[in-house]
Amino acid sequence: MKAAVVQAFGEPLVIEERPDPEPGPGQVRIRVEACGLCHTDIHAAHGDWPVKPNPPFVPGHEGVGLVEKLGEGVTHLTVGQRVAVPWLGKACGRCEHCLSGWETLCEQQINTGYGCDGGYAEKMLAWADFAQRVPEGVTAFDAAPLTCAGVTTYKALKVADVKPTQLVAISGVGGLGHLALQYAKIAGATVAAIDVTDDKLELATELGADIVIDARKQDVGAELKRHGGAHAAIALAVNPAAFEAVNSGLRRGGKLVMVAMPAHGTIQVPIFDTVLNGTSVIGSIVGTRQDLAEVFQLHAAGRTKVIYETRPLVSVNDSIDAVLRAEIQARIVFDLGAGS
Repeated sequence: MKAAVVQAFGEPLVIEERPDPEPGPGQVRIRVEACGLCHTDIHAAHGDWPVKPNPPFVPGHEGVGLVEKLGEGVTHLTVGQRVAVPWLGKACGRCEHCLSGWETLCEQQINTGYGCDGGYAEKMLAWADFAQRVPEGVTAFDAAPLTCAGVTTYKALKVADVKPTQLVAISGVGGLGHLALQYAKIAGATVAAIDVTDDKLELATELGADIVIDARKQDVGAELKRHGGAHAAIALAVNPAAFEAVNSGLRRGGKLVMVAMPAHGTIQVPIFDTVLNGTSVIGSIVGTRQDLAEVFQLHAAGRTKVIYETRPLVSVNDSIDAVLRAEIQARIVFDLGAGS
């Protein structure tokens, strides 16, 4: 099989031939149809974060494909079934976090494309209990971005406890933001979409944003306050300044939900204003298996639209550069059938 491999941090990925992986007990082998390019994959390839993967490894945590082989003890999946493999590749299932519905906080978790090889390959392994069934009518190419961009933003809105008619600010209308905007509208919120590129601001309008803020020309905090201030701000732009901008636009009791993770990001949180106004700063990390099941159900019901462009896996390095240059409207999805 062909795979795109990180041989060294900061170096171009290498397309190489590898033997088909064999599933161990509790695992399945998947013939990958599609895999999305997430900014996290770029951080992984560059070794940006304090906890680093170990090269060589195969990135990709939006892998979707057909089960090809079952490992010992796997009885709830069948060969030929379409499944998605998210960031949460495996959790222990026994700790306080797992038992209380917060498996994404498990300290023993293994992350796909980071702690184990991921979906930038024609075939991949997954732990069967964490391979999510994809409903009929949801294509592999739609399912791939939903597997991370979708479930991550869906969870962030749950964490923010968004209510109908509340003002929700979506900072960054890209691969994650275009889905966050739709989930906020489904929740009945008034949505303020914030970005710095014309095509993404236009996309926000097309997807039903009630307020569109161009952060190049407008003061984000002042604009949000002009509309009463945001009940919640979902911070998706990979820029610490964008976090501070939406934080300044919260109303009293508002919540800043941090999702994006800039490589060296910190923000200044004013203590007096935070205490006086009763605002909150919260981290939100991906979503659980149940969250992903709900994301797929919403899409199967026609409630969401995934914006993406497909590319062959051999374009991986050019695709990463295009994301870093902010040239992609929403998501790149690698087509593993397009000739590697």
